[in-house]
Amino acid sequence: MAGIYVHIPFCRKACHYCNFHFSTSLQFKNELLDALLKEISLTPGKKEEEIETIYFGGGTPSMLDQGELDKVLGQLKKDFTVSPDAEITLEANPDDITPEKAKAWIDSGINRLSIGIQSFREVDLQWMNRSHSAQQARQAIQDIQSAGFDNYSIDLIFGTPGLDSDAWMANIQEAITLRIPHLSCYALTVEPKTALDKMIALHKKEAPDPDLQAEQYLMLMDLLEQAGYEHYEISSFSLPGMQSRHNRSYWQGKKYFGFGPSAHSFDGQSRKWNIAHNIEYIKSISENRIPFQSESLSPVQQLNEYIMTTLRTAAGISLNDIRIKWGEEIALLLVNLADPFIRSGKMIMISNHLVLSREGKLFADGIAAALFQDEN
Repeated sequence: MAGIYVHIPFCRKACHYCNFHFSTSLQFKNELLDALLKEISLTPGKKEEEIETIYFGGGTPSMLDQGELDKVLGQLKKDFTVSPDAEITLEANPDDITPEKAKAWIDSGINRLSIGIQSFREVDLQWMNRSHSAQQARQAIQDIQSAGFDNYSIDLIFGTPGLDSDAWMANIQEAITLRIPHLSCYALTVEPKTALDKMIALHKKEAPDPDLQAEQYLMLMDLLEQAGYEHYEISSFSLPGMQSRHNRSYWQGKKYFGFGPSAHSFDGQSRKWNIAHNIEYIKSISENRIPFQSESLSPVQQLNEYIMTTLRTAAGISLNDIRIKWGEEIALLLVNLADPFIRSGKMIMISNHLVLSREGKLFADGIAAALFQDEN
């Protein structure tokens, strides 16, 4: 089984922290959508595996009108074998959501939404330069619930300057009260070359405090666990049965196709990524060329990727999988490398799996790097 990711590179506003590929100009939207449809038709190997998830990301795919979205879905279903029970997710901003659009999405086959709430506080949204208000965020949730969506997620960001722990607790409690089925929660990250990075360098905005971020992450874990949410991946929390199938497939190393500028694809041994430039993407596709770069992953790179992705999950690193794919010697080496983290309480051995503890989740990237293997 495989997945599909579709990148829609348009936004109404540029959020200060965002480093994804997007444009606030819609001048070439029609040409880009035509190119996207053509890229799907040009892609080889489409009938080899059944598609179990489709994910529209961006950018802001909820900016597409219904006819545009139907065209893309129609092309995917024409050229791929899509499972009848496929999870089909649309990322949506609150200011794009209306009762009519929500109902139309359901009619089109969209059965899951990922909503960029980020905060229920007006001051935070203004600080991030979001295009929606706190009231629109609350109204959007009401609208999708009334339309019939029971499978949806919201994003929340913590650790932003001005968001103290009491305010962060209020954000979490509001999500719990609303009984949101799935939450994706991220510490504010200052990515290079973003507007936020430049404003911090010019002392126009305050940099996030890592100690406060750690405090708020621990608070997040405690509150959501008490409310019955499963913490199934570092940033992902769900009510029972409401995990994201698409995102889970990434952490399990499943294959996926990526369409649109900047989209990535992975076939198990190699990855490729499309050019992150709308005009060049359109031009290349018009010449029947998919503009991508690629790399083949060595066995060691595949191992390190497995370590990085599985360590983020509640299941952790399966030593049985390591033995089957990379051998007993590598499994023993990983146990030895993990031993200092187990003794310090940052990792736990559970049923032959190496799992991050509550405290260890604060150091996930560093622990993964310590377990990585070098090329011989």
